[in-house]
Amino acid sequence: MAQRTLKNTRRHRRMTVRILVDYQARAGIHCNYATTLGAGGMFLETDLVMSRGESVKVRFRIPGGEVLHEFEAQVTWHHTAKPKPGGDLQTAGVGLQFRDPTLAATVARELEDFAG
Repeated sequence: MAQRTLKNTRRHRRMTVRILVDYQARAGIHCNYATTLGAGGMFLETDLVMSRGESVKVRFRIPGGEVLHEFEAQVTWHHTAKPKPGGDLQTAGVGLQFRDPTLAATVARELEDFAG
């Protein structure tokens, strides 16, 4: 297991993905892409501004998977789109942490199969 540092505070491995996610937040239903996914959570591309600690219900399938994952998640951070050094644009979105460790373990197992 990788040692945790100030720059790497994740407890779970994550994968770069492009998964369509339906989610309920701010009294509405939305649909955007997750670009990273791990057993602990995901990065969800969205222009919807959400506050740290806010609850979000997410629903998604891992490509090739049969299981429709449904989670309660919590916003851990967010950022808006803005230019980065070098001219690239930082994508707007939120970091979501899954609340149920048992359900998150099923995602971890499925991700291992997907990566293999």
